[in-house]
Amino acid sequence: MLRVVFDTNILVFALWTPGGKPAHIIALLPSGKIMPCYSYQILREYRAVLNRPKLKFSGSQTQEILAAIERQGMLIAPEISKISLPDESDRKFYDTAKSCRAFLLTGNKKHYPAEKFIVSPAEFLAL
Repeated sequence: MLRVVFDTNILVFALWTPGGKPAHIIALLPSGKIMPCYSYQILREYRAVLNRPKLKFSGSQTQEILAAIERQGMLIAPEISKISLPDESDRKFYDTAKSCRAFLLTGNKKHYPAEKFIVSPAEFLAL
């Protein structure tokens, strides 16, 4: 079982493009092949972003993904790093992945340092 932390953009793209790589990864949740790691801060962001009216996602779609993450995943209180990040709001994902020894899946690798555990959906699926 691989531990993963989803940057919020992975969930957005999974809902926008059901046949895309992020959706394929999210579809692995019930299989037990991946285990999401998350913090309360991450869940708060997931809910806030996925429920934005301009995204027009159905409540059932967002609830299904969030419930799967909580049911299949591991809630942790990450250790806070001191690493410099271009966008401080991304720290919760970086720190959670680091603390959980998980892959951080993101569509914005440029927002993070070049570390082996930070991967794009295509890189993750190639593992």
